[in-house]
Amino acid sequence: MKSTDINRVMGIWLTTNLEAHPFINPNYWYQNSSNVQNAIQQADVYCSVSANERIQGFIGLQDNYIAGLFIAKDYQSQHLGTNLLNVAKEKHQQLVLDVYLENQRAIKFYQQNGFQITKHNSLEAEMTWLK
Repeated sequence: MKSTDINRVMGIWLTTNLEAHPFINPNYWYQNSSNVQNAIQQADVYCSVSANERIQGFIGLQDNYIAGLFIAKDYQSQHLGTNLLNVAKEKHQQLVLDVYLENQRAIKFYQQNGFQITKHNSLEAEMTWLK
């Protein structure tokens, strides 16, 4: 990610969270956006970019922790998330992430990509992938 990409990345982050998590008060995402923007600028971020150089999605990594994987709505279901996960898998022996249990689409996606639930509470699950 280039520093000039932050507005597009944050737009994808906000829009995707609002759409994927209707069970969370939208104010939560708005209130946390500046903290997330700071975290993104400190993370290793890899972007999927279209032929006309438009960011389609991104994955943010903090060491072996996937802080987020987001694909813009117009580009979902085109294997971009899998491609971004594969980039992360090439760089790490193990990956860990947290996912909301109510987001069954995300859980299914990660399971199809080799992740297993390793811990959970009433709201979230930790999922792990090992090489």
